[in-house]
Amino acid sequence: MVRLEHILDSWKTIRQDTATAVEEFPADEMDFKPTPDVGTFREIARHILDASHALTGMLMAGEPVFGGPDFRDRLRPHLNQELPRDLGGVALAAALRESMEQRAAQLAAQSPEFYAETITRFGAVMTRMEMLQFVKEHELTHRQQLFMYLRLKGIVPATTRRRLAAQAAK
Repeated sequence: MVRLEHILDSWKTIRQDTATAVEEFPADEMDFKPTPDVGTFREIARHILDASHALTGMLMAGEPVFGGPDFRDRLRPHLNQELPRDLGGVALAAALRESMEQRAAQLAAQSPEFYAETITRFGAVMTRMEMLQFVKEHELTHRQQLFMYLRLKGIVPATTRRRLAAQAAK
């Protein structure tokens, strides 16, 4: 059985590493993209912030369906509209951390019954707990994109630095 505390704790760790990647990326290159057909570093980081905040907002608002032709319209009220699109790395990293702390507290306050209820995500029926796990996995996917961009700039991600330091300490 997957416990809520485990999902939230591991997501907080993932988010910390996402925010660190955003802080460590060169400030004057936030709009870097390795090929014309992919998002910029800033766009991907902002997508992580927006998608996780909006999807968890929909989840807590009791939305039963995630998908359909009006999905983006139903997602929009759960976005943080106050943040400018062109946030710099430091401000974007702070927003990522703040959003995680806010959402983690709100999600932790939900009852077990809340997480046992089912929703539909693009035609697939799942529990709210499974949807929360999906949101975390979604961030992991995009965090890996950020890590690849870091590598292309010659920057070793924090996760690798920690692993290497642990190996060296043995």
